[in-house]
Amino acid sequence: MDSDVISCILSGIIHRGRASLMPSNPRLLSATTFLRQAAEVTVVSSTVSQDVLEDGKLADASEEKRAVRMLDYTVLPLVTMFYLLSFLDRANIGNARVAGLQKGLHLTDHQYQVAVTVTFVPYIAAELPSNLLLRRIGPRLLMPLLLVIWGAIVTLHGVVSSYTGLVVIRAFLGLVEGPMFPGIVLYLSDFYTREELSLRVALFFSSASLSGAFSGLLAAAIQNMDGIGGKPGWAWIFILEGLFTVIVGVVSFFLIPSTPQGSKFLTQRQKDIIVDRLARDRPGIGILDEFSFKEIFRSLKSPHVIMVFIMFFGNGTTLYGLALFLPSIVNQLGFSPTRTQLISVGPYAAGFFVTLISAYLSDRYHTRAIPTMVIGTFAVAGFGIYLGSSHVAAAYGSLFLSVPGVYATAPILSAWMANNSEPYYRRATSVAIGFVATNAGGILSTWSFPTREGPRFKRATIMDLVFSLVIVFGCVVNVLWLTHANRNKYDSGSQRAWITLGDQHPDFKYTL
Repeated sequence: MDSDVISCILSGIIHRGRASLMPSNPRLLSATTFLRQAAEVTVVSSTVSQDVLEDGKLADASEEKRAVRMLDYTVLPLVTMFYLLSFLDRANIGNARVAGLQKGLHLTDHQYQVAVTVTFVPYIAAELPSNLLLRRIGPRLLMPLLLVIWGAIVTLHGVVSSYTGLVVIRAFLGLVEGPMFPGIVLYLSDFYTREELSLRVALFFSSASLSGAFSGLLAAAIQNMDGIGGKPGWAWIFILEGLFTVIVGVVSFFLIPSTPQGSKFLTQRQKDIIVDRLARDRPGIGILDEFSFKEIFRSLKSPHVIMVFIMFFGNGTTLYGLALFLPSIVNQLGFSPTRTQLISVGPYAAGFFVTLISAYLSDRYHTRAIPTMVIGTFAVAGFGIYLGSSHVAAAYGSLFLSVPGVYATAPILSAWMANNSEPYYRRATSVAIGFVATNAGGILSTWSFPTREGPRFKRATIMDLVFSLVIVFGCVVNVLWLTHANRNKYDSGSQRAWITLGDQHPDFKYTL
């Protein structure tokens, strides 16, 4: 087990404000585990302060806030950059298409769709195994390594000269990028409390909206390099963006910690405060649970996981449809390639702000369902207007509803999934399969926007409208189930512990 994980657990035990080494609920640890931890605590306890406040907390609210802010300043910028580059490097094929990729490689619509689709197959296959391996390998090694490898793969897109080469390199890109999104959500759930997670996911996920805006501006500038070095403008989009990703990956090796205790920027006091508040938020977090296939199956058969899985599929279909084809949609409305790149920025910018505001309100009022339903109605309205409009201005304007309505849903659903699954490996599984659903929806979306159906794309728009409605009503069903589950939890007695029950433990309350 990673030494940082052990250190994190020890600090959680030490700073619970106990007068002795016994945990408040001895059922939570087996005798063997407890004795081993107690022996280790004896070694390190002399170096750690055990001062606690009267309410059992290690620090007052202002000191806790400063510690969390330090996490925000040192961890969030890194994972935000990781995901921005992940989304940018995966979706920039849409900008490259507008810049001449499809014509340059003499691709039919069908071949282009195959090249986009093939990215998702290994992407999906990598998500669950990588999440289960994240703790063992360590985020400080795995995440930067993935970044460097996929940056090199993106750069190689610039030398592709055939359909076959494009398909092969897109498959490798999906394999290496797949672990990043679910890995970041799982990673942050070990740094922040459940009520803080939605905003933090939104802060890094909003970079997807930002990347959509940024990629349009960047592509508009880079495509002017057409002919330099004998390469077309679309090739330079891949080359320059890929090289930047490699540089970021190398630098991040020295910056990202695996756990709060591994941070180079937090003081020891701040590290202990973070661990203490996590232990109070999720008492089961300090348990040394080992990997078991039972936890995978427990996640897969949980009703609330299944319901959010369905919502993730709908969100993934609509999100990737807009991410991959928005430039093409705008272009077919009658705008020139350069103007298309530029005016695609507006809807993404709107999505950026709506994502942050909705996630803040979700955390502020400790609810996931209500903001998701409200945002979902934005998407319903946007797709409805696009479907029924007969004017270019109205069709373009509808994107300011559909893009925010789609993008802002994802971080809240991600937090909802992570909030309601415990212990660690059950949570890792739930988060991963949520993104499996998202990217399965991405596969569907790649076949939904053939050029011949533009600019209205009637079938795709109706499909996106239906999936947006499914998300809204899915929230209602999930809230009813979770409310029922919370009311029907019972005292498990001394024979059943957190390690077995996880999120089914009577002291664990589901987030609605």
